[in-house]
Amino acid sequence: MAREIAGAQIVVRNGVGYDGWVKKILASDPNPKRKVIVVQDLLHLPESTKNPHLWYKPETMPAVAQAVARSLAELDPAHAAYFAANVRKFDVSLQPWHLAIASFKAQFGGTPVAVTEPVADYLLQAAGCDVKTPWNLQAAIMNGTDPAPQDVSIQNQLIKHHKIKAFVYNKQVTNSLTASFLSKAKAENIPVVGVYETMPTGDSYQSWMLTETNALRNAVERGMSTTVLK
Repeated sequence: MAREIAGAQIVVRNGVGYDGWVKKILASDPNPKRKVIVVQDLLHLPESTKNPHLWYKPETMPAVAQAVARSLAELDPAHAAYFAANVRKFDVSLQPWHLAIASFKAQFGGTPVAVTEPVADYLLQAAGCDVKTPWNLQAAIMNGTDPAPQDVSIQNQLIKHHKIKAFVYNKQVTNSLTASFLSKAKAENIPVVGVYETMPTGDSYQSWMLTETNALRNAVERGMSTTVLK
């Protein structure tokens, strides 16, 4: 991976502390001709941004696509119109997802939900959900540290007393604590929405985001859980 990054003409990195290792690779092999796109900068986010999962923001990928097209046009000016046309096609391909978010927000805005960690928080917020899980608990699970007992208790009470309409569960990062939350949610018949931190094999970005948004709607509207949750 380090060799591919060092040899790339265009590098896109997340920022806000998520991929500092990429920054180190680039610094160790400087190239003034290399185009480096930092998503944090595109979205004008401070370094103190708590949630690094920027790819769940609906506005992220259109901004990235524009930046990539600009960089490609600088490297290959003869094909600038082609790159710009592909950006327009990409934006159109995101419309079903954006419409699904808007539809959910219009019908179910304010829906209380709980999460294991902030992987999909930006999507949930865009959809108008009220994330009830304490931030410190989300951050502890995300960072692999021990959460405060009072935060664990709040999460358990949210589930036990049905103060949430859905439980959003990161299927790729699990431990005994997240498994216990999942078990409790299932026992209380609270619909569970499985989400991924990285794109599942066989999906495109568009299908990945739309599938999870539709799963959220199915959970809230029909009480349906995502299948194959362990």
